[in-house]
This record gives sequence, structure tokens and C-alpha cells, in this order.
Amino acid sequence: MTKQLQEAYIVAATRAPIGKAPRGMFKNTRPDDLLVRVLQSALLQVPNLDPDLIEDAIVGCSFPEAEQGLNLARMAVLLAGMPKSVGGVTVNRYCASGITAIAMAADRIRVGQADVMIAAGAESMSMVPMMGHHPSMNMNIFKDENIGMAYGMGLTAEKVAQQWKISREAQDQFSVDSHRKAIAAQQAGYFNDEMTSVDIIERLPNLATGQIDIKTRTVSQDEGARPESTLESLGRLKPVFAAKGTVTAANSSQMSDGAGALILVSEKILKQFNLTPLARFASFAVKGVPPELMGIGPKFAIPAACKAAGITQDQIDWFELNEAFAAQSLAVIQDLGLDPSKVNPMGGAIALGHPLGATGAIRSATTIHALRRNNLKYGMVTMCVGTGMGAAGIFERM
Repeated sequence: MTKQLQEAYIVAATRAPIGKAPRGMFKNTRPDDLLVRVLQSALLQVPNLDPDLIEDAIVGCSFPEAEQGLNLARMAVLLAGMPKSVGGVTVNRYCASGITAIAMAADRIRVGQADVMIAAGAESMSMVPMMGHHPSMNMNIFKDENIGMAYGMGLTAEKVAQQWKISREAQDQFSVDSHRKAIAAQQAGYFNDEMTSVDIIERLPNLATGQIDIKTRTVSQDEGARPESTLESLGRLKPVFAAKGTVTAANSSQMSDGAGALILVSEKILKQFNLTPLARFASFAVKGVPPELMGIGPKFAIPAACKAAGITQDQIDWFELNEAFAAQSLAVIQDLGLDPSKVNPMGGAIALGHPLGATGAIRSATTIHALRRNNLKYGMVTMCVGTGMGAAGIFERM
């Protein structure tokens, strides 16, 4: 007998502010501590829910080693004071780790293996650098037929810019717009509902007393957006990946630190604990593309996710298209004919930051709260992924 799938609903969605790496506000804050903070905050949003019913926590992380190693998910569950019966597993799909964690958690509920799941993401690019501390690549990726796997992200963006004829001026203008929209959203308080503030504890030597002074400050706003960004100022920057290229530090995503967390439940739990769903997880899709054209991945993941959800692209009211690079974002918008007014209305990773494995969870929190604030129906989180993939997840406001 075929068992009918059940729906997975989001009842809590939150995130920490995003810090700049490697010298930003979270430079000395461990990623597991950021994750603990958002996990505890998410649980506080559903006080009626019995935490003993949580089956598992699935956490995305792009470089799960050092301060974010040792099975980050399980360690954070225990540090957060959750019941010891709650499991934890850390998953890695690079930049799509967070949205993949959500999809995996939803699937556990949909097939009836769980009624309550946690999905999250965390990354500190201040403490764990891109590629990790001790990268060791298989030498076979440098063979001609595999060489695209060896390209750095920036070179893939240059190749997309060349093939899709995305000009330097268009990339810089896209970046300026990202900062402008992010600043406007911050000033309007649009991020408040999704944000969990974080206390930063600083220990500084006091030479006069010979003691250690402890100072605590609370942060509740992303620190990446720059109001001074203009087309003229960005135009003065030199390309950083190719001598005659068009991709610069300013029209690329920022290296960042951050974390986000969601709680997903079945309809049975909604009724049992009288919970109000924020959204339904409608679908997820991932598609592979040539590694050297990594950035174009969402072009194929977006239609696949829409098909899986039984809707058309035009029905998506809000796109969180991760701005890994302005070049690839513009190429995806161009080829799919996306309505620019629906894409990153509050800015994207160029202004707000991109803490790799955490981004999917962070942008999901943004999407879910934006749908409710603006009375919209469908929202999508999508991104390109290293080694040539695109991923997309769709949420429906309830």
C-alpha cells in the first residue's frame, strides 16, 4: 500500500545578524555559539511545543572542521540545552548546505519518519577559511576533462560574465543596488522579525589594573551594507580573479559569519499544540551544471523546483537569489526572464554577506517573514553551488 505524503510546516524561523569576515563583529565568536543562540531563539518562538518530540537537527556547514567540526549539529543541540534524545547531523552542499538541511528535514516529516525537526546552518569564515585549513585536492581534477572542478569561484564568475556578456558596469550597478536596498530595508526595520540579537563578549587586558576587563555588547543588525557605495567608487576597483576581467571584490559576495535555524512540524503537531504555521515547505530541487559555469546553476534548479511544487515561475512572488557574484545573478535573471523587482528586494549577499553553509537557512528566514509581512504567497530561496550545481527551495505562506 502506498502511503500518502504529509506536509511539512515551518513554525519558527530566525537568524543571527551577519558579520563581516575575517575582521568583523563575530571574528572571535565561535560558529557553534552562534548556532546555539539561534536554536534557542527558534525554540522560544514555539513555547507550547514539547522539545522532547524533536527527532533530529540537520545543520548545513560548508567547511565542517576546527571550530565548526566534531559534528557541529549534535554539539550545538547539546550546548543549547535541548533534550539529549534529539539527534544531530551536519550536511555539506557548500553554499546550498542550509537549504539542503531544510529539504532533508521536510522530507523526514513528509514520509512520516518524524513529526518535529530542526533545520539550520552555521558558518564562520573568520575562523575557518575558504577551502578549510588543510585542503587536499585529488590531482585528477587537474586533468583536461575535469579542469573546471579546479577553477576558483571567481574564475567561474568571469567565465559566466564572458559567455553571457555581462558588462562590468552592469555588475557594479547591480552591486550598488544591493547595498541601497539593504540599507533601506534596515532603516525600515524589515529584518526585525527574522533577527535574533547576539551578545558579543570581549575580554581585554587592562594594563593599569593588571586585570581582564569584560565588555558585552548586543548586535542586532547585519554589518555588511555600505551606504557609501556608488557606481563611481566601485568602478575604481581592479578585478581580482583575472587581469583583464570584470569581477571585483565589490561585485562579489562578502565573506561572512552567521547562523540561522528553522523548526518544521507535521500537521499532527500543529493541531496537537495549537501552533500557527508560518509557511509550508513546498518543494526542493538541485541540478548539476558544468563546474566552470557554476554560477548559472539556479537557471536549471528554479524551473525544477517550480515543477515539483506544481506552480509556474510567474507565481513566485519573492526570490532570494543568492548573490555569489553579480555576474551570475544577472545571467540567471536574464536567461529566466525573472522580474527584477521580485529578486532580492532587501538586498543580497553582495551587501548583506554570504556565510556559505548558513546562507540557505538565513535567506529562508528572510523569505518566510517577507511573505507574511507583504501578504505574498510563494517565495523561493535559490543559489549556485561550488563544483557546478544549482539549488532551489519554495515556501508557501500559510
